Amino acid sequence: MEAYNFFLDNNRHLRSGWRLAIFAVAFIICLQLSHVALLWILSAALHRSIFDLASSNWSVVAGHGSILFSALVIGWACGALLEELPFRALGCTPHRGWIRNLALGSILGAASLLLAALITAATRGTHFALDPAGAGPITRTLTLSLGILVFAAAAEEILFRGYPLQTLTRANLAWLGILLTSVPFATVHLNNPHAVPGFTFINTALAGVWLAVAYLRTRSLWLPLGLHWSWNWVQASLLGLPVSGIERLAPAPLLRGLNLGPDWLTGGAYGIEGGAACTITLIVSTLVIWRLKLFASADVPRATSG
Repeated sequence: MEAYNFFLDNNRHLRSGWRLAIFAVAFIICLQLSHVALLWILSAALHRSIFDLASSNWSVVAGHGSILFSALVIGWACGALLEELPFRALGCTPHRGWIRNLALGSILGAASLLLAALITAATRGTHFALDPAGAGPITRTLTLSLGILVFAAAAEEILFRGYPLQTLTRANLAWLGILLTSVPFATVHLNNPHAVPGFTFINTALAGVWLAVAYLRTRSLWLPLGLHWSWNWVQASLLGLPVSGIERLAPAPLLRGLNLGPDWLTGGAYGIEGGAACTITLIVSTLVIWRLKLFASADVPRATSG
């Protein structure tokens, strides 16, 4: 019987735990360096101080831009150097059916958010009315927020449903990958404004499971990207609700949502993601995605040892 090797698997690759640790350390270093560099670039290009940028939507661009860059570069490097994988293994390149996955994800993400909003409206927990801002400001909000939210969703998907989840999935440890990506995904949202103890963590962790299941159904990031951006865009830009406690993303939404409570159902000032309506919706939507047969699977490496 061959002796167990603590560091290497049967394919002479580093075991998944070591691969994940290397990714985490390298990602954090790259994130810090790229964030500073991106802030300086934006400051010089826009002729605004870094402190001024920090209080505007450019802070979202800088923060998520550094996440996107670091997760892509470090994820590709770890895949290539530690597992001898091509860039397409990250699941973010076009493949047969990728447009269908993105479109279906966008529809399902929007429908899921609307279901949660319908639950709160039907129970008179939320009231919606047309925004009086006018067509010009509303159109600008719908357009600009679309770009920002797609960009932010892409960054978070590359990080949380990218290399960490994928390398553990290839080691036949998908359940551990879901846990180790969903819990940090939920934890980073606890610092958002108006975070609701309990529901914030539970619902965001459930959202991590929802998005991880979407990746596992297709082995690409196009389906979870569609779910992610459309949920946030409908919530902020169409319904005028906070996105995980953040309100400045959509200054002139199509509708204005007014919270009437109870907060345990509606999420209060944090938005729908802080209440039970979101919990119900995420469970239903996850089951639908797992059972639906319409998605296209990407041709990527499926399993390695360890």
